[in-house]
Amino acid sequence: MTNDAVAERLVRAARRSMDMGTFQKQNLVYLELNGCSGNIISLLNGRNPDFAYMVNSMVNLRYSNSLMAAEGAQATEKLFEALNEPFILAVEGAVSLRDEGMYNVIGMHERKPLTGLKAARMLGEKADTILAVGACATHGGVSAARPNPSESVGLQNVLPERKLIKLPGCPVNPRWFLGTLAHILLYGEPDTDRLGRPLMFYSTLIHDRCPRRPFFDKGIFAEKLGDPTCLFKLGCRGPVTRTDCPTKEWNSGVNWPIGANTPCIGCAQFGFPDAMEPFISYDTTRVIEDD
Repeated sequence: MTNDAVAERLVRAARRSMDMGTFQKQNLVYLELNGCSGNIISLLNGRNPDFAYMVNSMVNLRYSNSLMAAEGAQATEKLFEALNEPFILAVEGAVSLRDEGMYNVIGMHERKPLTGLKAARMLGEKADTILAVGACATHGGVSAARPNPSESVGLQNVLPERKLIKLPGCPVNPRWFLGTLAHILLYGEPDTDRLGRPLMFYSTLIHDRCPRRPFFDKGIFAEKLGDPTCLFKLGCRGPVTRTDCPTKEWNSGVNWPIGANTPCIGCAQFGFPDAMEPFISYDTTRVIEDD
């Protein structure tokens, strides 16, 4: 089984376990904090595996800012009710620290604002497993980019004692989240690298599997966008970014950035976007170290 088929294999295994009656659904709380909701949108567009199937058949979705029918006080009550049972916590978006978290309020509870900061700590302390979904949750991402007026940070900063499974990306590819979730449900937490990223999705450099790698090896570099050769000297971050984009691509395998003649911008690297800028450069040989 090749690395690029991991997510599909895990979901098939989960379905077989369900059919055999050996699989027990677990509760899932999906919390959106300071961000653009890009990850939940990406997940909803997933195919094989399919996010809708996962949340309907493999987990009990107890709370989701975007997907639940309840609103206002009813939604907040659902969030607090989830604390009474074991649950997996998935968080997208950064945690705003400024003014005790008041730059990100997700609801009201007992006539007081429920900040993302309070929710992250409250849920993070009780969750069985925690997934940081996307660049903002894993390390601050765009929400923490300069000048960062909301004083946003990654989830680990407010849960320093908890182990987080980190899925960087802007947004996360549906496979990375769904495959990781399926692994947790079937076998427990997956093997991760020293930064907390699942090795099954983040172990190999894009550069090592890029179809334009032969041009790099021969020193044939693109001079402008649209050239079919290696994009390294236009600022491509493939040599330092670890994901499976070249083999499975995006939008259900339709395409991926380099396939569309644009350099990889390193959205799955810690420090994105500040550390990956400029995204396009016509005069670059600077070295960016791999994490």
